[in-house]
Amino acid sequence: MKRIVILLVFVLSVSGAFAQKGKVTSAQNMKDAGKLEKAVQLIELTIDPANPKSEKTLPWPKTWEVRGEIYQAVYESKDEKAKQLSDDPLGVAFESYKKALELDTKGKSAKSIKIKLTLLTNDLTNQAVEAFQAGDFDKALKSFETVLAIQDIDVVKEDNPNAIDTVIIFNTGLAASNAKEYDKAINYYKEAAKYGYNGSRTWLAIANAYQQKGDTLGSLDVLKEAFQKYPEDNDVVTSMIQIYMQMDKSDEALKYLKLAIKQDPTNVTYYFAQGALYEKILNEEKAIESYKEAIEVDPTFFNAYYNLGTLYYNKGVKQENIAYKVPPNENEKYLAEKKKADVWFNKALPYMEKCNELNPKDVSTLEALKSIYYRSKDMDKYNAILEQLGQ
Repeated sequence: MKRIVILLVFVLSVSGAFAQKGKVTSAQNMKDAGKLEKAVQLIELTIDPANPKSEKTLPWPKTWEVRGEIYQAVYESKDEKAKQLSDDPLGVAFESYKKALELDTKGKSAKSIKIKLTLLTNDLTNQAVEAFQAGDFDKALKSFETVLAIQDIDVVKEDNPNAIDTVIIFNTGLAASNAKEYDKAINYYKEAAKYGYNGSRTWLAIANAYQQKGDTLGSLDVLKEAFQKYPEDNDVVTSMIQIYMQMDKSDEALKYLKLAIKQDPTNVTYYFAQGALYEKILNEEKAIESYKEAIEVDPTFFNAYYNLGTLYYNKGVKQENIAYKVPPNENEKYLAEKKKADVWFNKALPYMEKCNELNPKDVSTLEALKSIYYRSKDMDKYNAILEQLGQ
């Protein structure tokens, strides 16, 4: 009699385990039938620690694998009601698949889970892109980071252990930067830069992240390193110059500019930047020389004409102010000082006219020309400028 009782208890125990595991199968069937709400309810019952029967399904890899499938289906569903079943279905799916792999010590389900993780990567990437475009950078960052976490799982890496997805790494940094997670952004960008991804653009992104977090010196160090790797990149040089100018280190800025010009003497923006820097330190002679060199390199470079014309124009205005300060009873001296001002305005004129030729819509150019023509009493050209200005 005792043997029969023991056998009966064993049978009931086994049947109970099968019944509980049957709920996992039922949940999977519900998912396949599109009944996601019921599927979620069933699968959550199988992992509920408060449910005594869950002790049979909690350690079962299949439970977690099916849970991952269900939540992935929730994300992919077009049914708005189904989408309300989870705030982060792909995150739940990832954690579920990872748990399944941890429990599957014999690796029986590794291949099937690997396939599901590959599909999950696609969903997460799409979610990240959509979130980024919608301005939800925190969600985009989390999604990209989960993609990277999947790529780091042993079963995923085994086919190509040396594969590095630099695109995802860089985009993770981009999402982090936009989410104002600057330290994370720097780390991801540096990882991408280590593999040469996106060339100097990645280094500029690192420097910008340092700037955004208020570390100007850190940004400058990155730019110096970038300059060694990409000395021909104008944006790197320009960024360095801007920082040096902000720090009032004009000598350092000029040093790098001269080196850049030596390495690429056909880059017009280097001459222009050098001219602007010389202007800043009040070396007008060198500034004029640099702007003229820029024009020689590129006769259509608007900014060089404009800065040179403005430099001459401003000198004319200053000289004119000197003339106005001459006492009224010293007319001869006034005329002499006024004539000096006209010399500067006449020097500015051809450069401003060239600016108008290159960009007839630039209002600052038109205003300068209007003033010069009025001073020289060239009323035909003055009126033509008024027409351009719509006055």
